[in-house]
Amino acid sequence: MNKITDQFIWKALKEGDLRAFSTLFEIYYPMLHNYGLKISNDVALTEDSLQDFFLYVYEHRENLSDLDTIAPYLFTSYKRFLLKMMQKNAKLKHTDFSNETFVDLQFTAEEIMTHQETESFKNKNLSRLLNKLPKRQKEAIYLKYYSGLKATEISEIMGINYQSVINSLHKAIKSLKEEISILKLFN
Repeated sequence: MNKITDQFIWKALKEGDLRAFSTLFEIYYPMLHNYGLKISNDVALTEDSLQDFFLYVYEHRENLSDLDTIAPYLFTSYKRFLLKMMQKNAKLKHTDFSNETFVDLQFTAEEIMTHQETESFKNKNLSRLLNKLPKRQKEAIYLKYYSGLKATEISEIMGINYQSVINSLHKAIKSLKEEISILKLFN
């Protein structure tokens, strides 16, 4: 999400807009659910605490600070909320988590393999898509994103004017976006 959207959603939530609350819930519930499972390793506790957490946020919305970005606040607050709930449920009876900043997340081999496979798939597809671009666009992309050069520098290297570099980059990015959206339709 971008900062303007985050600010808009948060402001609307603070004003009691149920659509903003619903949007917030739809966007962040899956991410917080996965995070909660990593912390508690308990599906029922995670789901109960997450619903209670979102209810708490809505009920106390007038007292919330203004935010530029929502995610850091939600993740931090939910972690505290979940740890308190775990403590209440006596699962962590003898441990004081009031000053705890970090939790011991456990990754499964399947998660790591899935992430690696996904990255490998993305890289293969991206290189295939980049190689389909016309020569001028490929060179402009390489110089801009792989060499970190400015458009003025690229125009000197390629022997074309500044506007042609900008146009080539724009066309390349547009083409890549279109190809990627087509790929998403078939995956």
